[in-house]
Formats: sequence, C-alpha cells, structure tokens
Amino acid sequence: SVVYLRPETAQGIYCDFKNVLQSSRVKIPFGIAQVGKSFRNEITTKNFIFRSCEFEQMEMQFFCKPGTDEEWFPYWREERMKFYGKMGINLDHLRWHQHGPDELAFYAKDAYDIQFLFPMGWQELEGVHSRTDYDLSQHQKFSGKDLTYLDPETNERYVPYVVETSAGLTRNVLMALSDAYDEEPTPEGDVRTVMHFHPLIAPVKVAVLPLVKKDGIGDFAAKLERQLREDFTTFYDQSGAIGRRYRRMDEIGTPYCITVDYQTLEDNTVTIRFRDSMKQERINISNLVPFINQAMKDYKRV
Repeated sequence: SVVYLRPETAQGIYCDFKNVLQSSRVKIPFGIAQVGKSFRNEITTKNFIFRSCEFEQMEMQFFCKPGTDEEWFPYWREERMKFYGKMGINLDHLRWHQHGPDELAFYAKDAYDIQFLFPMGWQELEGVHSRTDYDLSQHQKFSGKDLTYLDPETNERYVPYVVETSAGLTRNVLMALSDAYDEEPTPEGDVRTVMHFHPLIAPVKVAVLPLVKKDGIGDFAAKLERQLREDFTTFYDQSGAIGRRYRRMDEIGTPYCITVDYQTLEDNTVTIRFRDSMKQERINISNLVPFINQAMKDYKRV
C-alpha cells in the first residue's frame, strides 16, 4: 500500500471543522490550534534542524465571518509577534516580510512571514496568512459535505474565512538557542559560555548547590531542592567546585542558582546567584519562592 505523509497539519483541522463546531458548541469567531509532525520532500537538508524532511509544526486556523478578516488578520499578526517578545527573544532580530505578487498564493488575500536573524541570515520562522474561504470551499466541493456556518444572530449562512498562523516548532527551538547563546570574556582571560534564556523557557529555573557535601550541608540542600521542586523546575548538583557548577548551570541557561553554605545552618539564609549579571544576594529561605517568582516576572536580559 502507498502511504502519504502530510506536508502540513492544517488539512486535518479543515476536515474536523464541522465536528469541532458541533461538539464544542462554539460560535464564530473561533480558532483550532494543534501541534504535530509534518513532512517535506526536501532536496537539501541543511543548517542543523532548520531544514529537515521531518519536523514539528504549530498551526492555528482562525475562522471568522467574511469581511471581519480585515480586522483579525492584523490582530493575529500583532499577537504572534507578542508571543516571541514574551519568550524573551530579541525583537531587533525579528522582522516582518510581506509576500509580494510573485510569492502570494493564488487563494490568499494577504500573507506575512515573521523572519528571524539566524546565524545563517534572515530566515522564515512563521507565516500569518489570510486564506479567505478557499480551503473550506474546496473541501466542501470535493467531499460533498456542507461546511457552511449558520449565524444564530443574523440567520445568515456562509463559508467562514480563515486567518492562519503557521510556525515551525523545530525552528522555534533553533531560534531560542541562537538568540540565547553567548560567549563572554572573563577578567581571568577565560570565556564564559552562557545561554540567556528567558526564565519562562529555561529548561531549569533553579539550581540548588551545596557549598560542600559534608557537615549536613548536602542534606540541607537536597531537602531544599525537593521543596523548591513543587514550584519550579529544579536541578541539584553537588559534584565539583562551586565555580565549575555555576559555569555548568550557565551553559544550560539556568537563571538562578541557590547556594547552601555554613551560614545557612545558622540563620536559614542562602545565596542566590543571577545568571546574566553573576551578582549574588543573600536571602532568607522563607522568602525564596516569592523572590524568585518576582525576579522571573521582572526579568530583563542584561
């Protein structure tokens, strides 16, 4: 048997449009979003995970009344750019590219790409497209199924227009890595490798590091890490010199390192080290969770 791999996730959404409309009891305007694998017969795969035959895709089809797409199209363009800002991506490395007459699909009213300045230059990251009613009309034509929508307020029946956002999740990962990576010279003549992830997307939010393993400090630190695990993604590391452990955390982008030392056993305070500035601050353990939450909320890349 011949098996065909889908080149995008959107067609499944169109096929399920009527099902979602009835089972979810939603009214237009509404959107359907999904994440899944897509496949392309790429002649040349290159630039690490940027261009590959198999990749993860994030797509949303937003269904709206014909005519209102003029309002929703710029709305979703703005929302999608805000998304990358919330991820902490440098907005100077993002730009819009509008499709010209030679690029615009024959069924599309308008289309923009969000491009990111990758190490190999400006490349497409996501597309926002005004697709009119082409997709639903074609599915309706060849399936013989009624894909129109009956407006309960006006009693008007129409084929919804679609505003689509289509992003490569794999490319988003590469973007986050490229944007965060930095090599900083140190006063000692060394180079500090650091990933400046925004705390929201950092794989590890908080690392707990005992200054030494002996004298009960290691046990205290392990207990603290288990407590913090209820609020954050944490990591416990007691192997090696404290300076090297800081560097390891810098390399994976951990924004906050908590050091437990002898003073901790005396006054219940710990040292919190900030990844970007490498500054340290002494804080009582009872204030640690709200302090980190506020630091994440106020985060700005140094």
